Amino acid sequence: MGLFSKFTGAALAFTMIAGAAAAQDMQFFRIGTGGAGGTYFPIGGILANAISNPPGSRACDKGGNCGVPGLVAIAQSTNASAHNVNAIQAGQMEAGLSGAATLHFAYHGVGKYEGNAKPDLRVIANLFPEDLHLVLPKGGSLDGLADLVGKRVGIAQAGSGTQIAVELIIGDHGVNRDNINEAELNNSQSAERLADGQLDAYFYAAGTPVAAMIQLDNTKGMELYNFSTEEVSMANATVPYYIPSKIPAGTYPGVAYDVNTVAVSGIMVTNANIDEELIYQITKAMWSDTARKLLDNGHPKGKVITLETALDGIGGIGVPLHPGAERFYREAGLLE
Repeated sequence: MGLFSKFTGAALAFTMIAGAAAAQDMQFFRIGTGGAGGTYFPIGGILANAISNPPGSRACDKGGNCGVPGLVAIAQSTNASAHNVNAIQAGQMEAGLSGAATLHFAYHGVGKYEGNAKPDLRVIANLFPEDLHLVLPKGGSLDGLADLVGKRVGIAQAGSGTQIAVELIIGDHGVNRDNINEAELNNSQSAERLADGQLDAYFYAAGTPVAAMIQLDNTKGMELYNFSTEEVSMANATVPYYIPSKIPAGTYPGVAYDVNTVAVSGIMVTNANIDEELIYQITKAMWSDTARKLLDNGHPKGKVITLETALDGIGGIGVPLHPGAERFYREAGLLE
């Protein structure tokens, strides 16, 4: 073997050893989000970017990302809340986004989770309010939620947090699967069906503005149903985690009026069995200066995801913080 070959072989061996070491140091962290046309997917992608710092990356203090050293976080498109809490409980994903209502029902084993509680769910942070949109074709209107009877109505994905809440909310007005032609679709599919005249209305809860609705508004146009004061109160009483909210005029350019509705908090969730130190480091990375820039510039809803509101409403859901997250918030002065 020549001298060059010896050096080449040695370099190759060193590269393989270094590569193996890097692979051993790399840790993957899967985050369940939602459909591509909603808000969970882009927000999950921003958070994944914020907490990642793969092996070989520049350190935070040298201008690199201020994520967790060695961590590669991956945002996965899913059927949102219900899918995510099931997958987190089963250990199929390390974390995910969920609406507060689904999280409460799943952890406590109530409602659709009767006898199927998810006791290992733990909270990392409150993120942002998700407004319930009831979308109608351009020029369309309803004389109240009871007017949905006999219509073709999108009620979100099967088993999703939105669907669970919507069935409870419309049930108060005598509307159910027996007297509507329901469609179980994600946000993008619902918008397409409405645009094509295959749906008369559809529900979706997401942080505004929602990508699929922006596209619908820009093309076919749309209306948003304005809940009456009584309907808001009834929804809040039936699903306490849906609180009164407003979608301001101009949020979607073609909707030039304020829309009264209800909203549920979107929560970052993990499993109790995930290492405390890892979740501590992830929570810390979520609120770093570089994460702040990514959130502020990555999506309109990112601006309302703040450390100051990270614990808003958490006590009322009745789901514990993960010990790693709790340690961070205590150090940050948010907990006594």
